[in-house]
Amino acid sequence: MTSEASPTLARMRLRLDLAYDGTDFHGWAAQPGLRTVEEELSRGVTTVLRLPEPARLTVAGRTDAGVHAAGQVVHVDVEPAELERARGHSDRPAEEALATRLRGVLPPDVVVHRVTRAAEGFDARFSATSRRYRYLVGDDPARVDPLRRREVVSLRTPLDVDAMNAATQRLLGLRDFAAFCKKREGATTTRTLLRYDWTRRDDGLLEATVVADAFCHSMVRALIGALVPVGAGQRDVDFPAEVLTAGARDPRVKVMPAHGLCLVEVTYPADDALAARAVEARARRD
Repeated sequence: MTSEASPTLARMRLRLDLAYDGTDFHGWAAQPGLRTVEEELSRGVTTVLRLPEPARLTVAGRTDAGVHAAGQVVHVDVEPAELERARGHSDRPAEEALATRLRGVLPPDVVVHRVTRAAEGFDARFSATSRRYRYLVGDDPARVDPLRRREVVSLRTPLDVDAMNAATQRLLGLRDFAAFCKKREGATTTRTLLRYDWTRRDDGLLEATVVADAFCHSMVRALIGALVPVGAGQRDVDFPAEVLTAGARDPRVKVMPAHGLCLVEVTYPADDALAARAVEARARRD
């Protein structure tokens, strides 16, 4: 159900901005017999637009099972006449009508915020310049909020924010992150880590912000897992950089639970740079 080709002259490309609670999903990508975000959204688009075949979607970030999204981006190519079906008898713009109708047919753990006509050259995956993730940790058992158990990972050991931030700065830049990625045949593990820092919020939670041009499988959760023992005083600040330099998965680095992770934002260049960015990104992944 994924399509990355440019739309033909007879078709138009739509951008969908959405959010979802990943708790009950087996990740984004469609898998036989499993509930996934892609499957639900494709079914919704297909139903509303009465498409003859399942809608083919391209996503900015293929989140893993249990990972949430507040700022996911998808594109889909449709015929102009197909989009008009979303309007029905209303006089609203067809894109607005489609977003409204999708919210009506999708399950409550997936919400489409906006549907817009994509600019020329836009590709939800390859035109993106960065993805920003958030990871939430509660390190004070006395302040654990059971109402937030689906998005906060609770630890019993207090973490030192300063120590973790000292360690994260040694990971930034263009590097091979093979030590933090689940290996996939033929896939590159070279990424540019643009930002990685931790802050103590007013509610006592620790929030990690991780931004890169792209991420490989399980990379963010492994990066979090490499810093938690530093914050707990179990490893020194050089530990994550040493793991990175070794270039292989280290059993001392735990991949942290999925539910603390959320895709917050995907950024894109100006409209006139979208196509060039997509070409550049595809070449880098090949």
